Amino acid sequence: MTDYFQNSEVVSLPDIIKVEFTKIDKNYFKVILINFFLIFNFLFVGLILLDKFTFTEEITAYSIYIYASFTSFFGFIFLFLYFSFSKRMYVLRDKDISYKAGLFTKTITTVPFSRIQHVEIDEKPFSRIFNLASISVYTAGDSSDDLEIKGINKEKALQIKEFISTKIDE
Repeated sequence: MTDYFQNSEVVSLPDIIKVEFTKIDKNYFKVILINFFLIFNFLFVGLILLDKFTFTEEITAYSIYIYASFTSFFGFIFLFLYFSFSKRMYVLRDKDISYKAGLFTKTITTVPFSRIQHVEIDEKPFSRIFNLASISVYTAGDSSDDLEIKGINKEKALQIKEFISTKIDE
């Protein structure tokens, strides 16, 4: 009787950690900061309006602590954004695209070209000022993007999209 089924043991695994990843464009941090400070200022003005028109005198007595807590909270968020920015990287290989990010919880997402349905380039208003774009990669079976890389130079993003489109058409 001939055995047609073979299932060999995998002896060596590829090490994606040793692949050289490309960092996100440094100008994207400016976009993050613009968005951060717009939200911070909007909420800070809202807090001031609450303090002036809604808070009772008992709460107003603690307003210095409220403002300090609010500012400290956003200070921690700023530090998180600052230190996590350098951890955002991507790599384009012959058969897949990978993205890694994360300061406390590190993730690496790899999408093989054989699974990709389509690729989109997005340009948000502040990103457009700095000539940046985002690449969204979609695979079958889900309505959301499976991989999104924000903060890539627009020309580079178009080249990557064209490369991926060529690979998925093969």
